[in-house]
Amino acid sequence: MVTATTEGVKISVETVYQDEYSNPANSHYVFAYRINIENLSDYSIQLKRRQWFIFDSSGVQREVEGEGVIGLQPVIEPGESHSYVSGCNLTTDMGTMTGSYLMSRLVDDTEFTVDIPKFSLIASYRLN
Repeated sequence: MVTATTEGVKISVETVYQDEYSNPANSHYVFAYRINIENLSDYSIQLKRRQWFIFDSSGVQREVEGEGVIGLQPVIEPGESHSYVSGCNLTTDMGTMTGSYLMSRLVDDTEFTVDIPKFSLIASYRLN
C-alpha cells in the first residue's frame, strides 16, 4: 500500500493483478486498484475531477481525465473517508499510475489539488 497526504486529504492505494481477466499471449494485463480518500481536514470536501497518468514498461504513457470517480463526485465530511475500486489495462505486465484529484472545500468553494501517490502495477508472477 502507498499513501500520501495533501492539504489534509490522505490517499491510500492498494493494487491487485487480475490473472483471470488477463491474457498475456495477447499482451493484455488487467489490474484492479482500491483507493481510500480520507478527509483529515476540518472542512467538508467534494471530489470534483480526476487526472491519471498511466505508464507501462514499454514506455507507453496515457492520460485519463474526467469528472468524479466511477460516476460519483462524493462529499467527504471531516474524519470520514470514501473508498472505491477501479481498474486499468496495460499491454505489459508492469507499469505505474499516478495522478491527482481536484477537490472543493464546501464552506467557501475553494478548489485545491490532491496528489495521488505513484503506485506500481505488477503481475503477481513477476514478484516471485
